Amino acid sequence: MREVIKTEAAPQAIGPYSQAIKVSCGKIIYCSGQIPLDPKSGQVVGQTGAEQCRQVMENIKGLLGSAGSYLDQVVKTTIFLTDMAEFAAVNEVYGSYFPTNPPARSTVQVCRLPKDVRIEIEVIAVQE
Repeated sequence: MREVIKTEAAPQAIGPYSQAIKVSCGKIIYCSGQIPLDPKSGQVVGQTGAEQCRQVMENIKGLLGSAGSYLDQVVKTTIFLTDMAEFAAVNEVYGSYFPTNPPARSTVQVCRLPKDVRIEIEVIAVQE
């Protein structure tokens, strides 16, 4: 019923958590928050919230693909920003990944994120 998703298509966990968990009975995938790390080097990508958002979304796309899902199957996201002044720029990048029927979303400002990145995004998706 519960399957751990581990893939090289997204950054490896840097703590005691799984990249994602897929629930077989409901085909729901709960993805851990993704930060803008290059999956191969493990280095932070981008300086601005918008640049980092693009890497985060690519990481999420890779993680979902490894779990048998796609961005258009995302039903809920939560965006964590260290500076809400970057909301508009991040929103533009984020929106480009969900051109139609975007998922439900919450966005909150936090004081600090792992590796001092500017953004983290977690998603819940379904599997077709």
